[in-house]
Formats: sequence, structure tokens, C-alpha cells
Amino acid sequence: PQHSSAQRGQRISSSRTSRSENASTDTGTGGTSHMPLITKLILALTIGSAQPLRQPVGRITSLDRRKLVASVSDSEFYKSPRLVAHADEAFLRKLTALYRERLPAGGVLLDLMSSHISHLPPAMSFARVDGHGMNAEELSKNPAFAGGQWWVQDLNEDPALSFAADGEYDAVLCMAGVQYLQEPESVFAECSRVLKPNGVMIVAFTNSFFYQKAIYGWSERGMATRAKLVRDYMRAAGGFDDITIEGDGTGLVAQLASIGGL
Repeated sequence: PQHSSAQRGQRISSSRTSRSENASTDTGTGGTSHMPLITKLILALTIGSAQPLRQPVGRITSLDRRKLVASVSDSEFYKSPRLVAHADEAFLRKLTALYRERLPAGGVLLDLMSSHISHLPPAMSFARVDGHGMNAEELSKNPAFAGGQWWVQDLNEDPALSFAADGEYDAVLCMAGVQYLQEPESVFAECSRVLKPNGVMIVAFTNSFFYQKAIYGWSERGMATRAKLVRDYMRAAGGFDDITIEGDGTGLVAQLASIGGL
């Protein structure tokens, strides 16, 4: 499907493998600019550590992890709250619909790299929603966290989710934040650790981002290759299977518009 606005988005979801399960690799791709590009991968399970940090099984050595603007620290950049939506309404409607389809009702969720809104389906109820982000005022205003807890932590300084126990969450969400991670493999490995067996991780992004804080390896790619990069993050982290790429950000116009965070 195509969005009605100029902003394009991708959603990548993956299931957490059971700890007793082992599988061989199986990949396949398909799709055009008018239909979702779907890629599935089954990974051999690696046993996670009982204590954080769970180490990733690999690292993408070709990824340029430098910040486009390195003179301002992440903590300083996010010091002031930004109580705005980080995507357009068309994308957010589709994201909420995806959450409605993939998230378990009554589950325990972690919204990673979050802000003052989580875009969860209003008609769904969850046992608890915990949050993480870079600004305390933003997180304190998020109604989804009313029954849970939230933490401020710079994942580029410390990728360990030390606040979370092994297998604590049914789902981990990461909306409009993956482009800023300098050690995404380590962060995703921690997400695998804190997910329950058969839990789900959903990573969503658009062609818009804070160019000052994105890494070179993100800004130099188009939407399609960014989606593949996030898939590779999950592969390198280990513990994920059935990695699926969905979205309408792979067409020519979206590719051109995605350069440099436009």
C-alpha cells in the first residue's frame, strides 16, 4: 500500500525464538513499490546470558557508526523535551494498526527510545507498559506508562537494559529511534534477552529523523537498505526468527526523499 502523504515508513517485526529451539537458515524476498517487501529469516538460537549484558553473536564491521554532528552529546541534545509527533498521521495510523495486529492483549510491553506518546491502540489493554527514553519530562507525560515504570538512559553510552529481567516482556517496541543507535547489535541482543520466548520486537521508522544525531551508516542509505540494515541488526544480535519487513518506503520517490533525513 502507498501512504497518502509524502512521508514513507517501514515496520520491521521479529519473533523471539524459544530457548530450546534450534533452526537452520532460510531466506526469501519479494515485493514491489506497491506491495510490502517481506523477508523471513530463521536463526539458530544462541543461549542468552542470565545477566545483562547479553552479547550479540556478530557485529556489522562495515557500518559507519559516527554521528553526523558529533560536537553535541546525546544527553545535551535531548535535554529539552520535544512534545511533538515524530511521524505523520498516515504512518501513525498504520503503526497503530500493526500494533493492534501483532501485540498480545494483556501482555507486558517495553517501549524503547520512547517519548510522550506510544501510539498504542486505545481499545487494547495491557498488563503493564514500561518505557525508556532520553528525556524525563517526555516520559512522565506518556499515559501508557501510568501503570508501569520508565527509565532515562543513553543506550549509546550503556546498551545494557539492566532494569529488565530475562524474559520479562511479551513485546519490545522501538519507534523512530533505531537510526540513532551506535551499537545496535548490543541493544537488540538485550531486547532478545528481555523478551519472553515467542515474544515480538517491532522496529518502526520513517524517512524523517534528526540528522544531527543519526549515524553516517543510516543517512547514507535509502529506505529499502535501511530496512535491510535493521534486519541485519537482528541477525547479528541473535535470538530472533521470522524477521519480516513491511512498508511502502521502497519506491523511487520515497528513496529520493529519504536521503539526508528529508
